[in-house]
Amino acid sequence: MRRRIWLWVLAAVVIIIALLAIFWNWDWFIPMVDARASAALGRQVTIRHLHVGLGGTTTVIADDVTLANPQDFPADAKPLATIDRLLIKVNLGSYISHGRIDLPLIEVDHPVATVRQLPDGKDNYSLSLPQSKGKRKPPELGELVIKNGSASVVMPEYKTDFDLTVETRNAPADSKLFKDGEIYVTAKGKYAGAPVTGTLTGGVLLALRNTTAPYPVDLQLENGTTKASLVGTIKNPMQFAGANLKLSFSGQNMANLYALTGVPIPETPPFSLTGDLDYSGGAFRFKHFAGKVGTSDLEGTIVEAPGSPRRTITGDLVSRQVNLVDLAGFLGGTPGSTHSPGADAATRTKIEKAKAKPTLLPNTPIDLPKIKIADIDLRYRGEHIINKNVPLDDLVVHLIIKDGRISADPLDFAVGSGKIESNFEFTPAGKDSLHAKANIEFKRLPLSRLMAATHAFAGSGTVGGSAYIVGNGDSLAGILGHGDGHAYLFLQRGGDLSALLVDLAGLQVGDAVLSALGIPSKTHVECLIGDFALTQGQLETKTFLLATKAANILGAGGVDLATEKLDLKLRTEATHFSVGSLSTPINIGGTLKNPSILPAAGPLAARAGPAVALGLIFPPLALIPTIRLGLGDKNACADTLQSIHEGHPHNPK
Repeated sequence: MRRRIWLWVLAAVVIIIALLAIFWNWDWFIPMVDARASAALGRQVTIRHLHVGLGGTTTVIADDVTLANPQDFPADAKPLATIDRLLIKVNLGSYISHGRIDLPLIEVDHPVATVRQLPDGKDNYSLSLPQSKGKRKPPELGELVIKNGSASVVMPEYKTDFDLTVETRNAPADSKLFKDGEIYVTAKGKYAGAPVTGTLTGGVLLALRNTTAPYPVDLQLENGTTKASLVGTIKNPMQFAGANLKLSFSGQNMANLYALTGVPIPETPPFSLTGDLDYSGGAFRFKHFAGKVGTSDLEGTIVEAPGSPRRTITGDLVSRQVNLVDLAGFLGGTPGSTHSPGADAATRTKIEKAKAKPTLLPNTPIDLPKIKIADIDLRYRGEHIINKNVPLDDLVVHLIIKDGRISADPLDFAVGSGKIESNFEFTPAGKDSLHAKANIEFKRLPLSRLMAATHAFAGSGTVGGSAYIVGNGDSLAGILGHGDGHAYLFLQRGGDLSALLVDLAGLQVGDAVLSALGIPSKTHVECLIGDFALTQGQLETKTFLLATKAANILGAGGVDLATEKLDLKLRTEATHFSVGSLSTPINIGGTLKNPSILPAAGPLAARAGPAVALGLIFPPLALIPTIRLGLGDKNACADTLQSIHEGHPHNPK
């Protein structure tokens, strides 16, 4: 009887197993799988069909997988992601014995991602992932096979709309980097408002686990006029360690790199740079790069590291030869020239348009939000300034940007045996404005070097002076147009005045000025003293004296820096009776970019009267200490000023 019962039990078990084998359906578990996946991703996940093949290496197949949009997304919008068929192999033995998740194979058939940002800023790609409890080892991934993958990305806020394709494929027979197959991605569309095309070729996922062979990467990207290339290998791609990568950038304007790198850079002329990219200590390093920016060379290293509340960027750069027109973008101007190597038609047109502007001072607004994106510490040396029209020899600057506050200290230029020493500070003073402070010292600048650009003036002399400026504005022109400050300018032993004026203003203008002022065609400059006050953008002449052996030339008037209009006048005070006492005053008008120099017209000009009546006065003795700071203790200007105030005619030695 007992034996018969066991036979019935055994038969029942066999029948149940047979029935389960016939009628078992893994789809019964879909609601549980959907719920677990939805909870893990914070978004509704649905599966149409599920199959599991049990074994030491278990195979899980899910058909028609959908990852939904957020609930407040439009109902007719395509879901964030769909997959026709997802196959995952799981090594159960590894999990049971070591608690390690080992996935030897993942196959993804026709994955489609639709990444969207709505005009109001809402998006479907921000997932609310739960925080993991404790530290878990990431799963070990083996081979990844992607078939016919694609993605569409639309982000109106970033002016971005592009499509991607992705698939795994066998590597070409002649490939040196990709011997075990490759993941191939293409991109086409619009990024940051400019056309974008690109390809990314990477090693298959299985190569990530191969610690003996570096992981290969080949990225080629074009965004507008900018090209980027990243080629090489990474020993540990999961940590981005042991990189042997060559990074290259080229394009019409380095400011366009902001869209690709997130690094704020002023406008530049066409550029081409190549260097090594590495990652260590939580920071990316673009090191040992070299190339051209306009007609200037550039080399150095830039390091970018995460930080709170902003990332930090440090750099040490040098140019063996630098053309200052290539750096005009740092002042808000248009950099480069129409002859810059690689300049396209659009760049040349932009430069010509800037040249045609009636104003001289740069008026491009400073982008404060972009400046606040990162804290920057940059050192730059220009070892030789090559622009033949600029009488400067080298440049040294230390630029620091922290929380939107900008300082350039020092910003120094060598001029022959002399030096221009300066420091600048810009502090945010509102949503779109900066408060600026500048100190500039002109220390014993040789006049021959300052005038060397003309290749005609052969005189000697020394220039000194200083300037202090404070002001608020959103550009260099705006700051100066509302600025306050003071400036001094001194020159001693300036050579032949006729040659000097011809160099400065041209042959006809130079001769006309001398004739109107009643100055002999050959007379030597002994001293120039200028004392100027800046009040709310109005630069007024407090004192201007140009002393020669034959006469003293006095100046008055000013410059409206807001409109850039000139309103200056010059008048001669004779030191000898032989100089015509009825010399004509000179009016200097026009603008900073297009000045006009003309003798005053009419009978009043011929009888202009004393210089004091024209607002022209000799410099006060109080200027002597300031003069000595710029020219040295022993100088002709101090002697000239002393002689004039003692009532003695100045007889230059």
